[in-house]
Amino acid sequence: MCGIVGYTGAREALPVLLEGLRRLEYRGYDSSGVVLRNGTGLVVERAPGKLGALVGRLKAAPLKGSTGLGHTRWATHGGVNEANAHPHRSCDGRIALVHNGIVENYAELRRELKGHRFASETDTEVLAHLIELYYEENGRVHPLRAVTQALDRVRGSFALGVIYADQPDLLIAARVNCPLVLGVGDGENFMASDVAALLPYTRRIIPLEEGEVAKIDLQGVSIFDRKFNRRRRRPTEVAWKAETALKGGYPHFMLKEIHEQRETVASELQGREKALDNLRLPRDVARVTIVACGTAWHAGLVAKAAIEELARVPVEVGFASELRYGDTPLGRDVLTIAISQSGETADTLAALRLAREAGSPTLAITNVKGSTLSREADQVLFMRAGLEMGVAATKTYTSQILCALLTALHLGRRRGALTGERFEALLREARKLPAQVEKVLEGEAAVKKCARKFSRGYDYMYIGRRYNLATAYEGALKMKEISYLHAEGYGAGEMKHGPLALVDRNLTCVAIAPQGRTTEKMISNIQEIRARGGRVISVATAGDRLVRSVSDHVIEIPACEEMFSPILAAIPLQLLAYHTAAALGRDVDQPRNLAKSVTVE
Repeated sequence: MCGIVGYTGAREALPVLLEGLRRLEYRGYDSSGVVLRNGTGLVVERAPGKLGALVGRLKAAPLKGSTGLGHTRWATHGGVNEANAHPHRSCDGRIALVHNGIVENYAELRRELKGHRFASETDTEVLAHLIELYYEENGRVHPLRAVTQALDRVRGSFALGVIYADQPDLLIAARVNCPLVLGVGDGENFMASDVAALLPYTRRIIPLEEGEVAKIDLQGVSIFDRKFNRRRRRPTEVAWKAETALKGGYPHFMLKEIHEQRETVASELQGREKALDNLRLPRDVARVTIVACGTAWHAGLVAKAAIEELARVPVEVGFASELRYGDTPLGRDVLTIAISQSGETADTLAALRLAREAGSPTLAITNVKGSTLSREADQVLFMRAGLEMGVAATKTYTSQILCALLTALHLGRRRGALTGERFEALLREARKLPAQVEKVLEGEAAVKKCARKFSRGYDYMYIGRRYNLATAYEGALKMKEISYLHAEGYGAGEMKHGPLALVDRNLTCVAIAPQGRTTEKMISNIQEIRARGGRVISVATAGDRLVRSVSDHVIEIPACEEMFSPILAAIPLQLLAYHTAAALGRDVDQPRNLAKSVTVE
């Protein structure tokens, strides 16, 4: 969601802040702003809309200073306008801050802050006035203590950056339930809500942990708990390259990342045996619970089918946002698997914590080392997708699926439900995937033609069964996310229980029907739709004449083991959504109202 970047050092801060904000645009936002300390005070510029609006103002009137903060806002409290954009300031303008998250008791705090002048509708502004209150009480000598005293009054979630007019070269950082990382350089130091903002300047990163605060100045970074006990941690080296955050000649990050899937799938397979063998997957689990949100939840559905087939243990796939408020039985005999690309998804983290409190062993599948999820789970399987800039998940989805399938393989072997011969045969099939993904990508032109032909339809319905039920859900999600067209995913067997009422000549149905256990049933479902005037695009195994005979258009994928088909089938659906959205002139990389990392409820 919102993005934060901060800098203190010898160079001019403004170019660093703007470059950092540019690299955070993919998170989703509706306004932006910066604050710099210029030697005499704090200077601020803010603008609603895209980052270009802020850059335009700053070109006309540049701000000077070597310490500063930048922010991109995703609106929660108050409309999209300059007054509500961050940074927000204290009454005297001597303290400014940027904030990701939500202050749940802001209305109560605002009523208590009598005499303070509020200039916005946001929940964030109360933090600026609270810090001002405690800073004055401390005689302006304890900037870190003023922040912690203010935060002790706050309920909610936050990642916070604070700057003081009378504290040269100093930034204060704090986090609760929202990600924040510190960057360590040579004579300069950084803070950001995401590693991506720091890649051009440093790869030496220290993630702030839950409840920590930090002092950042020219001497380095100092981390404390809320009782001011010093926390000592060495920086970790981030392997991602700065070039990853560039489009590399593609018109959009999303298209670039779709095409990177041959490499990311190959990376997921390379040398995985040791990492998986090192996982202490419990042999005697009675049940597996998978918690996730959005695209990761769809990957969880694939995992369910694979674990039940290969490990012979029942699996529940729960929306993390529901599980955290429900009464799902969890305990020592339940393995909880949490899936999150960012490792910072608020609902998934809350569900993981509930599982741990109940004594459930936990496994995280995430793309980000040092993320909160990776630190709080008992065990972690790190994806190898690299940095993903497009808001709509593509390469991280196929990486999540492959990591989940490999986990299912190893759990099945550990439980003795999967023979060694079958285990090795499935691994051999998995190793074919990179070349098969490349073959799918070679068919992009045909998918683009299909997108143009069928984009005149008013609605899309995606249907699938078993392993590709998840593909139906994910294909529909991609279409609605970036094209803004109505799309729904259904289990094909459920069509007769209501969704057939939607079928007419304005409906385009996308049927995911590769060879497998349910292919014949899928063909019957396709015929039901055709009989009622619906148009059908089918994703089918190359050479399948029967599927072709009942479809208006066929997108072929290579023949493969059924459990791996969701990886191959997802890619043409990503391309279908992309080319439909691009033809409609949508903002593909930053679709409206959405954010890359959902760090609030």
